[in-house]
Amino acid sequence: MHERLMTQPHALRSPSKANSEKPLLVCFSHLRWDFVWQRPQHLLSRAVRHYDVLIIEEPMFKSGIKPHMDVSARPQGVTVAVPMLPEGLSREDVIAEQHDLVEALIGREPSGSRVFWYYTPMAMAFTSDFECDLCIYDNMDELSLFRGASQELLDLENALFSRCDLVFTGGMSLYEAKRSRHRSVHGFPSSIDFDHFSQARSIHEDPEDQAHIPRPRLGFFGVVDERMDTDLLVEVADLRPHWQFVMIGPVVKIDPATLPQRPNIHWLGGKHYKELPRYLAGWDVGFMNFALNEATKFISPTKTPEFLAAGVPVVSTPITDVVRPYGEKGLVEIARTAEEVVAKVETILARPRDAWLAKVDRHLAQGSWDKTWAAMHRLMLNAAGDAAGDRPAAASLPTYATTPAE
Repeated sequence: MHERLMTQPHALRSPSKANSEKPLLVCFSHLRWDFVWQRPQHLLSRAVRHYDVLIIEEPMFKSGIKPHMDVSARPQGVTVAVPMLPEGLSREDVIAEQHDLVEALIGREPSGSRVFWYYTPMAMAFTSDFECDLCIYDNMDELSLFRGASQELLDLENALFSRCDLVFTGGMSLYEAKRSRHRSVHGFPSSIDFDHFSQARSIHEDPEDQAHIPRPRLGFFGVVDERMDTDLLVEVADLRPHWQFVMIGPVVKIDPATLPQRPNIHWLGGKHYKELPRYLAGWDVGFMNFALNEATKFISPTKTPEFLAAGVPVVSTPITDVVRPYGEKGLVEIARTAEEVVAKVETILARPRDAWLAKVDRHLAQGSWDKTWAAMHRLMLNAAGDAAGDRPAAASLPTYATTPAE
């Protein structure tokens, strides 16, 4: 159970935060805090050392309710606020209701120092007239290339680039694509919670739903969506029917009924972050079968260093931010076709691991989520002094951000 908090205008009324002297960091996110543990959770659970962190998620819709904000605490020290709206509202009314609920929660003008941290440009539609001392866009993905991306998203991202003081990118290929769009863009590729994932190296007991699956096992964990090359999975599974493919993760934006079924493909569903080392401990090879499409052009998969920290060798399709640096350093095997995947896996299964693992550990020692957050925070502190004076007014928003086209 999450601790429910009272919502009152212009403040978070958590007893632990009522007299807090920390600045407020308000994150606008298209990802649910309680979904897959990934970049936002890694960073913002560390931000609580310096800020009172409020995550404002996308709305949820239910019939027969009045608009309200569902506010609850999380064990990591953040507070999550979800706009709860009645079904059937127009797009214009959804934006207006979100605006009013956010204003009631934090106030249009800050009562103290506050930072806005955006993961979704769509939040600009209802936050552009709210004031902040520092505005940050942590650009995880090239959202415009995802299936169903709208012109409104592109226009709102342009408005966010105009407003924000700092842009962080989730990988170096995305940094290269975005660095000319803002005066202060900084690449922060996926980092690693080494202590958590390295537990897999000393675990020798399988979870119940994996224990019956024979070896060798090739595993994937993460969101299952249009970024996964299921055709490649089928081809490899058919070429090596005695290999077992363990696929972990929630299915999003695609019909689960379309997932390929084979005796040696095992869809185990989503697992909690804390459970992942137990599953990885029983895998012989990690399989990152990403499709090569627009949605994966600039991704920097967090799972790459997580596999490595767990001591699991990886075969990946040639995603740019996997090839550089992991493929070039010989830490990850790169394969484009099913035949290449088979050859790479057979190489991994036959080779000794000690020399490879020593090289992995030398590389992983260079980074951590703690170091990533510390570097981001230094940039934030440096930018905070003159940020508000340099920020353009919100007049650059597209007109349909508050009055959508029919």
